[in-house]
Parts: sequence; structure tokens; C-alpha cells
Amino acid sequence: MFKVGDTVVYPAHGVSEVEAVETREISGNTISFFILKVLDTQMTVMVPVTNVKNVGIRELIDKKGIEKVLDILKERSVSVDNQTWNRRYREYMEKIKSGSAFEIAEVLRDLNILKRGKELSFGERKMYDTARNLLVSEIAISKSLDKADVEKMLLEAMGKLEPQTTT
Repeated sequence: MFKVGDTVVYPAHGVSEVEAVETREISGNTISFFILKVLDTQMTVMVPVTNVKNVGIRELIDKKGIEKVLDILKERSVSVDNQTWNRRYREYMEKIKSGSAFEIAEVLRDLNILKRGKELSFGERKMYDTARNLLVSEIAISKSLDKADVEKMLLEAMGKLEPQTTT
């Protein structure tokens, strides 16, 4: 279980810090809550300790997970479903809400592939930005890197930038 000071991922909102564990009485029941501060928005969220698994709160991605995210972004032979954008939007939102870095990477990759063939709708562009921001924030904090460097790493993986050579 998490403790005060831990950095975790709160699905669809991003990287958060466990600020406190508080006990409150609600309808005669005593309930313990994690108090989370979402780092990007400074929003505070209360999550019942017993609900952590259901909500999908998880630890930050590790080095192996980051490599898998980059591998997902590098995939080019994926056929993006040509269903209506509404259905695709719902499917992608479910993946983002799952909190899984791998599913979020799939959304980013698929929208990037779609973007090459046609202009993305406003909703799809917003979702692309959300997926990108969630991954950038998590990887930057996990690897103690600057967000701009992580952004370049993701763009390189998606084939939008030439790989940087170190001299």
C-alpha cells in the first residue's frame, strides 16, 4: 500500500503525490482516505483506501515499462480501426481512463498513425494531447528527466523526429 510522500499515478489525471492519509466519519462509518495532489493541475483528490485497486491507482512506470511504452509507439504495422470517430473516441477514452501507460501509449500511437492520413477532429486532437501529456509527465518524473527531453523521446519513437546522436 502507499504511504505519505509516495508518487503514484491516478488514472486519467496523471502523476500524483500522496499528501496524507485521513480518517473521516461518513454516515456513521469510519473511512480512511488517501489525499492525493495531482502534480500537473494541483487538484486534490480523496480516494478511500479500500478503493485504491478499483480506481486503478498504481506506482510510477519503471525502466522496463518505459521501454515497452517506446516499443508500442514505434509500432507502425498497426491498422487503426476505421469505425466512426465517436466509437473510436469512446474506446480511446476507456484506455486513457484505465491508467495503464501501455494503453495510453496505444492511444497516442493510433492517433499519430491516423494523423498521418487525415486531419484529426478537435476531440481527437485533445485526446492526443492528453495521452501525450500523461506519458510525458509520468516518464519525466519516473526517470528524473526534463519534460522537453521526454517529449523528444516520444516523438523519436513515433518517427516524428530523427533520433538524437550523442557525441
